[in-house]
Amino acid sequence: MNVSVSPPALRSASRQLAPVDQVATLLLAMGKPAAGRLLKYFEPDEIKRITHSASRLGAVSPDQVDTVVESFAEEFASGASLVGTVQEVEKLLTGLLPADQVADILAEVRGNANRSVWERMATVSESVLASYLVKEHPQTAALILSKVKPAIAAKVMGHLPLPVRNTVMRRMLTFKPVTDDVMQAVERALHEDFLVNGSRNSGADTHAKMADIINKMDRQQMDEALTSLADSRPKSVEILKGLLFTFDDIVKLAPRARTTLFDAVPNDRLVLALKGTDAEFRTVVLSALSARVRRMVEHELNGGEPAAQRDVMEARRSITDLAMDMAGRGEIEINPGGEDEALIR
Repeated sequence: MNVSVSPPALRSASRQLAPVDQVATLLLAMGKPAAGRLLKYFEPDEIKRITHSASRLGAVSPDQVDTVVESFAEEFASGASLVGTVQEVEKLLTGLLPADQVADILAEVRGNANRSVWERMATVSESVLASYLVKEHPQTAALILSKVKPAIAAKVMGHLPLPVRNTVMRRMLTFKPVTDDVMQAVERALHEDFLVNGSRNSGADTHAKMADIINKMDRQQMDEALTSLADSRPKSVEILKGLLFTFDDIVKLAPRARTTLFDAVPNDRLVLALKGTDAEFRTVVLSALSARVRRMVEHELNGGEPAAQRDVMEARRSITDLAMDMAGRGEIEINPGGEDEALIR
């Protein structure tokens, strides 16, 4: 029996089932004795495909079961509903196949299901995920961050507003056991929001897009934009502040991150960006440079000609954009914090 051969088209199902999903539905509805007589005609790879489909099938309505049964010209009682899960598949295969083969199949299915959510969440931008979590209940946010890799959770934490971050961390320390139903609901939501729709993963989240726009404004425009938004959307402003990274935020980077960043910045651009900054800010930046480069930059700053403000702002913006790009590639970590401090470029 070849799974790739499509059964007759479903006529009244509320959702479209792929051919392999129809086969999985039929076998689950048939039960072990009848399904066992059919499974012996499948190849191992086909059994794996059916098992993977059945484990992710979810709820199938009575009408859908009836339609699948009719499409295979089999005689079934109407109104039989079922729920396809890994546990149901395990019951179906146990006794029909050797125990080691069942174990291999289920291990692969469980592994694929896990990778489809938590491991693939590693591809989501930290700022986008933070924007998503801010809108969720703190307990949900804490659960999600406890399941992703620690390095990813740390980066996401850095983008959360300080009050939200503290609340989430407290909840992570006081977790109680989570039921399978709750975990499955969270995984389904993440799968739909990030892995199916993909809108957030591609950066289409409104707060992430707006933060990217504001990041490219000059100081006056940025202040005006945030002030205007604060009057009508104060919560959105808090989210945006957690996503923004400005030139002044460079002093908040870890020393190693600052060194990595400025190693990639041309000296003339750095000199231009530092014009007009205060002594304390300069000291922090210069400490990230090698002794030779530091002497060159200090010499240019002390004896150079004044620069146009537009050129200074463009140099600062280019360094900020570079920092964001490097953070996106995982070369440095950005932690702008969540304090309500003035945002100065």
